[in-house]
Amino acid sequence: MEIASDRLIQEVNIPMQDGFGRKIDYLRISVTDRCNFRCQYCMSEKMTFMPKSELLTLEEITLIAERFIGHGIRKIRLTGGEPLVRRDMKDVIQRLGRKVESGDLKELTLTTNGSLLSEYADHLAAHHVQRINVSMDTLDPRRFAEITRGADVNVVLAGIEAAKSAGIRVKINMVALRDFNESDLVPMAQYCARNGHDLTIIETMPLGDVGADRALAHISADEFLKPLSNCYSITPIPHRSAGPARYASVEPLGLKLGMITPLSNNFCDDCNRLRLTTDGKIFMCLGHNAHVDLRSAVRNNGIPAVDQLLRQALKLKPRQHDFNAQLDGSAEILERHMNVTGG
Repeated sequence: MEIASDRLIQEVNIPMQDGFGRKIDYLRISVTDRCNFRCQYCMSEKMTFMPKSELLTLEEITLIAERFIGHGIRKIRLTGGEPLVRRDMKDVIQRLGRKVESGDLKELTLTTNGSLLSEYADHLAAHHVQRINVSMDTLDPRRFAEITRGADVNVVLAGIEAAKSAGIRVKINMVALRDFNESDLVPMAQYCARNGHDLTIIETMPLGDVGADRALAHISADEFLKPLSNCYSITPIPHRSAGPARYASVEPLGLKLGMITPLSNNFCDDCNRLRLTTDGKIFMCLGHNAHVDLRSAVRNNGIPAVDQLLRQALKLKPRQHDFNAQLDGSAEILERHMNVTGG
């Protein structure tokens, strides 16, 4: 036992730094590819999901996360699909929440469509999830139902209120869609300011076949923000978060506005992230196919096999994504969907 313990101490000293000198301290875990929405920019209407045997188990998620925490990961975001549709999600949250309680993990966060927050809000708060991102592209019930293929925005709004009541900070993620929700931006900004939520605008990214022309749907964040800038003053601020957003203050609303701009303003220079997919692959970049298979390593060789693959993953991490080339047709669009990789 002493020899095994000594070896573990040696193994945890893997420098979490990629080949470009960037410190990696943030892991996003997609716990399921399933979702109770069918957002048009994310997946096709009739999606085929992975069989349960291909998904990481609760124990595998926990073991891999613990290994990464041991190597220097300090922030974990749980994503999907819709993470809260996973049947054992309360156990996942509870186990990783203990790492926050012990001080081994600085922050545990969640990205959700908000539809199940009324059920989960108290559980999230009790297990150290202090802030969440909720994906909501419009407050208009008709357009919301259209973009999600049938969901009810009032259910999401009730879930957001439940999270707020539980003491969880909420940030709204709004995907910018040309000729669809530009007119919804000002009402969304006013709603967020009125309720104390931050707002982030996200440009669409070319991932997977969703049966739509992405070039037509894409609009830069700067162009999308014009209706808001016509009404309010938007001033850049130095605030930074664990993610790739750049921030501004919207006055006199008192709103903190984030902008995630993978196409119009590349944010890769200081990327600090790795992504663990639903089926246990580590993708070093959302916009590249290079990956290592942790599920296979864990199931065939045990959890220590993660260390060797982690070293390989850090070496493979590219300087930046290729989304622009994929959108203009000079590079092939990646086949995997966002719901598998995680946002």
